[in-house]
Amino acid sequence: MNPSRRALLIDDEPLARLELRRLLGATPRIEIAGEAGTLNDARALLGRADYDLVFLDIQLRGGSGFDLLDSVKPGAQIVFVTAYDRFALRAFEVNALDYLLKPVSGSRLMATLQRLGEARTLAVAPAAAAAPGQRLTTDDRVFVKTDGATRFVPVASICAVRSAENYTELVLDGGQTLLVLRTLKSWEETLPEAQFVRIHRQVLVNLARVKKIERSGDDEMLFHLDCGAPPLAASRRALTELRSKFAAAGLDGLLP
Repeated sequence: MNPSRRALLIDDEPLARLELRRLLGATPRIEIAGEAGTLNDARALLGRADYDLVFLDIQLRGGSGFDLLDSVKPGAQIVFVTAYDRFALRAFEVNALDYLLKPVSGSRLMATLQRLGEARTLAVAPAAAAAPGQRLTTDDRVFVKTDGATRFVPVASICAVRSAENYTELVLDGGQTLLVLRTLKSWEETLPEAQFVRIHRQVLVNLARVKKIERSGDDEMLFHLDCGAPPLAASRRALTELRSKFAAAGLDGLLP
């Protein structure tokens, strides 16, 4: 992360701005460059201040935080901070860096700051949501809601997707898992087609995260991933159908 980021705090609740300022004071990496509590004051601040990060409330006196997006300078990151989760999808669609629900905890804010160090600026970031008929790429982030929290997950960090009835379980780096209310078919139609393939009727695997495939009996193969998760089983019949995709991905040497 850069040694210092200059942040604006835009929220119509003075106590909310005070608490966010207190939390940000725990890290020397963030400098508060200005504050505003109304739509008009915020628009003026966005036009004159020197900043590269905006903590933005959605419901402001005089309008919505979304009304300010055209005033945010190119390259600045936006983190929405709100008491309502119903705007999360729209925030995702405009490539917000994160979506924080009030009251914001220190640990949750630190996770956002960590993400800030890894994210591209809005000026060059890929679209976060695929349009109908268009797939995400490995450079995109995908919006998920799990356990009451909203997260943006890099597609490249998804090692596998497992079906759990109407839910799916994302297997991420470090073997971490997230349970998401979304079907496996929906993921299959959204994730990069050449990279995410079914090895089982209930499992999608990211081919880029496969480090080894080994036999396990006469009719089963085990896929070992590089993210620390337990191996995933696939039938030999499925491998027959996957050989062309493995070859296209340059991974045919992994097949037993």
